[in-house]
Amino acid sequence: MNYNNILVEEQSPIATITINRPSKLNALNKETIKELSKACKSLDEDSEIKVIILTGSGEKAFVAGADISEFANFSVKEGGKLAEKGQKQLFDLIENLATPVIAAVNGFALGGGLELAMSCHFRVASDNARMGLPEVSLGVIPGYGGTQRLPQLVGKGRAMEMIMTAGMIDANKALSYGLVNYVVPQEELLGLCEKLAGKIVNNSSVAIGHAIKAINSGFNHDTNGYAAEIKAFGKCFGTADFEEGTSAFLEKRKANFPGA
Repeated sequence: MNYNNILVEEQSPIATITINRPSKLNALNKETIKELSKACKSLDEDSEIKVIILTGSGEKAFVAGADISEFANFSVKEGGKLAEKGQKQLFDLIENLATPVIAAVNGFALGGGLELAMSCHFRVASDNARMGLPEVSLGVIPGYGGTQRLPQLVGKGRAMEMIMTAGMIDANKALSYGLVNYVVPQEELLGLCEKLAGKIVNNSSVAIGHAIKAINSGFNHDTNGYAAEIKAFGKCFGTADFEEGTSAFLEKRKANFPGA
């Protein structure tokens, strides 16, 4: 599949999506959001792909924000539709993919860029990364899930401060906040993400998909996370992966999960 604003590299069982708008610091526009959505859906449906790494092109930015020129003149109704469509089309989609998505944050992750990184299942940052939600400096608030996911990751007080001051934090502060899992020199960023992905692919992709769903349920106020866990746990018993995993354990050998 050909894209204008992203690059997709598949080296089964790992795929890497690179947002490729370096002249715009990889800013998100409607077309890029649409392409990211299509690519993520396609890779999630590919049984050969077990992990997706999401990053930005160049050394300056993961995603420096949304393309403000596209919505500067929007009405109240248009603004609401923009956020609703974006959340459903991409940000909620990534969060709920059964295939794990690792954000390799290789520079600025601001506004929609940080919201994109937060929608991924976890984040690894280069030591030059800078993160923030500066929307209130434009007279608006984060609209792609930032007011919800940031407090979940860093706590309410820190999220309030970051959003209200519109300031940026560096990679080490993001690490201390729990916003990212690791900080490494930029030249080591993709290597570490690939190493982590390698550990993930050794495990049952079916079980991982159930785990993602159960974990996310705990942050959904309309869902009982414990009940979701019980249901997902039970479903695992009907899978070929469970049969293989338990047999391998009892036979003292390495499991070869069929992914079913």
